[in-house]
Amino acid sequence: MSRVSKAGFIKCFHAKIYKYLRLNFLFAWRYFRSKKSANAINIIAWISVLAIAVGTAALIIVLSVFNGFEDLVKNLYSDFYSDVRIAPATGKFISFSQDQINKIDSVPGVKKLSFFAEERAVLVNGEYNTIVSLKGVDEHYNEVNNLTNHIERGKYDLGSSDAPLIVAGSGISNAVGADPENKLSNLAIYLPNRKAVNYNSIDAMHSYNVNTAGIFTVQQEFDDKYAFTNLAFMQYMLDLKPNEYSGLEIALQANTKEDDVQKTLQQIMGKNYVVQTRYEQNQNLFSIMEIEKWVIYGILSIILLVAAFNMIGALTMLVLEKQKDIAVLKAMGAHDGRIQGIFLTEGLVLAGVGGGAGILLAIGTCLLQIKFHLIKLEGNTFIIDYYPVKMYLPDFLLVTFTVFTVAVLAAWIPSRKAAAQLFSLKS
Repeated sequence: MSRVSKAGFIKCFHAKIYKYLRLNFLFAWRYFRSKKSANAINIIAWISVLAIAVGTAALIIVLSVFNGFEDLVKNLYSDFYSDVRIAPATGKFISFSQDQINKIDSVPGVKKLSFFAEERAVLVNGEYNTIVSLKGVDEHYNEVNNLTNHIERGKYDLGSSDAPLIVAGSGISNAVGADPENKLSNLAIYLPNRKAVNYNSIDAMHSYNVNTAGIFTVQQEFDDKYAFTNLAFMQYMLDLKPNEYSGLEIALQANTKEDDVQKTLQQIMGKNYVVQTRYEQNQNLFSIMEIEKWVIYGILSIILLVAAFNMIGALTMLVLEKQKDIAVLKAMGAHDGRIQGIFLTEGLVLAGVGGGAGILLAIGTCLLQIKFHLIKLEGNTFIIDYYPVKMYLPDFLLVTFTVFTVAVLAAWIPSRKAAAQLFSLKS
């Protein structure tokens, strides 16, 4: 077959497909708009359209709310965690040689390095005490995250090795009365003595008096757990060497792919170090959020399945209504595939009208919530007082595909029945 004849064949084939689908749509649209002999057929048809519209809108709205919460949580966690973190594969502490530091700093995309030492500690204020994760950080720490943006009271000041200060979460502040405005508070920090032989003796802990410089509020998980001080003080209290740390946090330049930097750093550091991206540092949280979103999607899809039963009833009654039309079409030479295609298209028309209305309803509702924050969160315990919403195009495509699939499955049985049965023109 020549190139010209191939092109002509393809063009002719496309024209036939277009004509076939267009004719099916014309019949389906006529059946959708025309009055039926029994009013119940119209009622059931519109009930199925309404059910599809409600199901479609509910799916998009709920998925958009999940997107909003996920985006909010990611932003909160991104303010607390660095883009990339290097930690020991085993144990709590590990050393970094100057050669390793130079190689890390030369990796394309790496912007700033910040070393830290972290350990569980007991913070005591008179008769009040609480367990905290005390994190000693260097002077570059505020350049690898945005913790300073969440200082609620006081200021971000970690002091020095001889005069340490702490910046504590609001939950810790409430637990022990750590107040940057109260210079007379008698705070003491207790850290384990790594050189102790008998952990039941008084020598098992190191203690030091500290003052509070500031209080931060990020998210309850952090506010109840973390307090920060300077790195030199933590190394002194934990008997660490100058090049010994709990890990290294790294800020990346804008538009740098975390995965690419992670692979490069892992090759440099070797198997004794673990290199994690921001989301790998919180993998359990984000995995649970993703699972919850898909579970809700599955549950709400049941609404569309209920709508599908209404559609089956509406199409079955329409087939009975159009018995003579089917007989005339077959008498004119229409094959079973044509009849089945018409009623399949009718199902898609019902789903299209309902799904389109649902999408418009969802977009309008989401835009109103984004602009006016109409639906509030109860309790006033979260960082915002309204349901966050963020619309993503993939969610709309997913819901559209779901509606299309449900419509085809629901219309298949009545359309098959219409094509297979023989109807007579005699009344």
